[in-house]
Amino acid sequence: MAKRSAGILPYRRSTNELQVLLVHPGGPFWQSRDLGAWSIAKGEYGDDEQPEAAARREFVEETGWQLKAALLPLGELRQRGGKLITAFGVEGDFDAGSLRSNMFEMEWPPRSGRIQLFPEIDRAGWFGLDMAREKLLVGQRPFLDRLVVSV
Repeated sequence: MAKRSAGILPYRRSTNELQVLLVHPGGPFWQSRDLGAWSIAKGEYGDDEQPEAAARREFVEETGWQLKAALLPLGELRQRGGKLITAFGVEGDFDAGSLRSNMFEMEWPPRSGRIQLFPEIDRAGWFGLDMAREKLLVGQRPFLDRLVVSV
């Protein structure tokens, strides 16, 4: 069975355009990557959890921000590797500078024997739709189109 993840795509309306909040993955692999490297805040879940509950949980873990608002279903996409992603939109205005992500451990540099801590998400940012399309992972870009049609 394919792995599944669920996430949330926050949006806000500025005076000129719709903006979305994207997150940049932490860790040394993503450190110098920008275009095509950003994501919606998301994470994996198992058979014992519903997608909306998983999306809310992952959003808190990856950003530190609690959501109370109703979520807007944006459907499901299959990634190139086979993983299924379910996304939800939510209108809100978060201070990207107040991001507080949980941490993960990994051996770095490889084969060094040194275990280091890295944030799951190292930064977040608000982007207009054109810039968001450039920053977002290719497989998640259809969520932007779905959001525009839904709001």
